[in-house]
Amino acid sequence: MAAAKARKQDLYIYQCTSDTRPEDLLITPILSSNGKIAYHASPLVTAMIKGAVCILDEGNRMNEKSWASLAPLLDHRRYAESIVAGISVHAHENFRCAVTMNQDDSTYEIPDYIMSRLQPSLQIGFPSREDEMAILKYHLPFASQDMLALTVDFLQQSHHLKLDYSARDGLQILRYALKMLAQDPNHPLSRDAVWQKALVACLGEDALDLEATQRRQKRSLGASMLPQGLGDFFIDPDDPMHPDYEDDEYNDKDDEPF
Repeated sequence: MAAAKARKQDLYIYQCTSDTRPEDLLITPILSSNGKIAYHASPLVTAMIKGAVCILDEGNRMNEKSWASLAPLLDHRRYAESIVAGISVHAHENFRCAVTMNQDDSTYEIPDYIMSRLQPSLQIGFPSREDEMAILKYHLPFASQDMLALTVDFLQQSHHLKLDYSARDGLQILRYALKMLAQDPNHPLSRDAVWQKALVACLGEDALDLEATQRRQKRSLGASMLPQGLGDFFIDPDDPMHPDYEDDEYNDKDDEPF
């Protein structure tokens, strides 16, 4: 978006989903009011024709068939072929395309022949504490400093533990908390308690204990980190019945007999 503004080009955004079809990306037939078929260009094709910038948002939610239809557009050929309309559309020389991707369990693996065309790639991590504070202040300039600090502390801790809470989640928490305080300025709960109530309402009970949430995710069968022992499947690591449980109080007694 910043690049399009700097280049003084129009910007078009296409939201990719798991059911995006090739014709959705290019040209879609629509039944018009007079009973005839009208062909509507997508934001991507519009950008191609006008020499604008198009963002394919959440590109890795599309399947390979949809990506295959864009292969000739993303290399030196710079055209896309619509089977539905029966035409080939050549891109303007100023046309640019950018793709955003987030990695989670609901995304597809992008084929190598497509990834080689999407260059350069920029890896963007979570914001720093200062940047995250600036983001929250920009969107909610009327939020008090203590509420902002509570939210940033929560987000930074979740980033450190590699949990998927984002600045967007922080904004939702703050908005909910501020709405409760606005409805009742003399709210019986302290600001900390109001913020915690907003946290649970937006993200659920798990968000109250991030470290416990991280441990549960590591032990889940679908996680990337598998349990190290059979006991992890059945017994909590902090349970005295766990085979690897260590009692610090007992260890301090230098193996004193029972």
